Amino acid sequence: MQPTDTNLLTPLNLVSPPSARTSGSIAVVWDKPEVPGGAACYRVYVNDAVHGICAAADYTLTGLAPAQEYKVHVCAVTAAGVVSPPSNLIMASTKPEGELFDITGFGAAEGGEVLNTAAIQAAVDACTPGGTVYVPAGTFLSGAIFLKSNMTLFIEKGGVLLGSAQPADYPLMAYRWEGREQLCYASLVNTQDSSGGGRLEHITITGGGTINANGSALFKAEMAEKKGFRGRAVCLRSTDYVYLKDITVRQSPAWCVHLIYCNQVTLNNVSIYTKYDEYGRSYEHIFNGDGLDPDSSSNIHIFNSLIASQDDCIAIKSGRDEEGRRVGIPSENIRISNCRFKSGFGVAVGSEMSGGVRNVKVSGCTFEDVYSIGTVKAPRGRGSVIENILYEDCTLRNYNLEHEDGQWFRGAINIDQFYGQREYDPDCVEEVTEGTGVIRNITFRNIVLDTQAGNAIFMAGLPEQPLQNIVLENISAIGKYGLKAYNIEGLAMNKVSVLSRLDEPYQFRNA
Repeated sequence: MQPTDTNLLTPLNLVSPPSARTSGSIAVVWDKPEVPGGAACYRVYVNDAVHGICAAADYTLTGLAPAQEYKVHVCAVTAAGVVSPPSNLIMASTKPEGELFDITGFGAAEGGEVLNTAAIQAAVDACTPGGTVYVPAGTFLSGAIFLKSNMTLFIEKGGVLLGSAQPADYPLMAYRWEGREQLCYASLVNTQDSSGGGRLEHITITGGGTINANGSALFKAEMAEKKGFRGRAVCLRSTDYVYLKDITVRQSPAWCVHLIYCNQVTLNNVSIYTKYDEYGRSYEHIFNGDGLDPDSSSNIHIFNSLIASQDDCIAIKSGRDEEGRRVGIPSENIRISNCRFKSGFGVAVGSEMSGGVRNVKVSGCTFEDVYSIGTVKAPRGRGSVIENILYEDCTLRNYNLEHEDGQWFRGAINIDQFYGQREYDPDCVEEVTEGTGVIRNITFRNIVLDTQAGNAIFMAGLPEQPLQNIVLENISAIGKYGLKAYNIEGLAMNKVSVLSRLDEPYQFRNA
């Protein structure tokens, strides 16, 4: 009989995101127990039998039968072998198997030279509800394709959907560019138009293959033609129940994966490369290359994934200025866990956040040669509220000096209402208007960071609208500079150690 730890008497809170299902798999996530040393591992049970053991707080059940319901629970195990009580029990069902629509049966040819847009779109259009459009191994050149409800795009391992380098292969369409509805080139993978007010649902992209938007070449061509703003690799709009699993997305001409007005989204074992490919080869002629942008989107789980970005690894947005406030759709209820970030600027909130952002948790992630763990940015003019943001159990090590402190990023922990201003005066008061943003209830805890690029911690509110309720807890940080804090109402610091390589470690004003 195994011992029970009184510190683990509270069962784990187990969740299976409703979008995270295929015909043979179910993904589950949970919060780590708050016990000394944490859990050494977790046991995952299916129908009361151990299915597997893992160290992270997520697990994908594989080898399941289609259209079957399964009973799942999880137990935590300490290093001493003490087992927690079972988590809550969840019942989750796999999807039924649907028809298969192989793109080669519609005339698609691999090799990367024949344009296959029409053939792939024909397969999508023919796909019956619950069916799968299948891209086999090989390279298939394509322009913009448009997915529809109740389908899976399955790109086989060794398969590449390669974007055309010709702007003519991407029709112009209206969707968000940096927070405003603008005329843009279509992306490589899109959703069908739902501007009539309807919504799409149940779209899955999976298979182990690659979506390569050919961004270096396409960036130059779209910028030269200038009929619209640059497209993305993947842009899904107004869709409920989106699942990206076991897929690589890379080399977008702009943001790589853009989710606009989406709900119930899961990313599981997704790799996104916007600065260089998985072999370390750099892309040319790309800037503003965010990895993933949830934009006025909610109920999102991102786990077990890797992002190597040219800009923000993840940027959570909700529209810009008056237009964003008028649309008024927030991004909320977002959980990012067990992810690895290898370049760029970490997990950002804003700066286009005029519909509001709330309830974001970033947990158990590592940041390697990444400038910041988290940036919360709401400059004057945006308006609305960013609130209830938590970064915990994260580590950052950045010895890359490609970027240093400036108008866009000012710290490895960064809360900045002067974002975008090269020069700023933290004492210069302006009138409070509907464009004055509010940042409140932001917590960083259990953080270890070592950066040579700039400030370890930078926090600056507006003098007319200070930051509210900022918590730093159990933080060990060293930077080129230390901690700078301006205009904060309610700053709580507990077990915070900040070292500076060049100057005094702490600088406070109105905080």
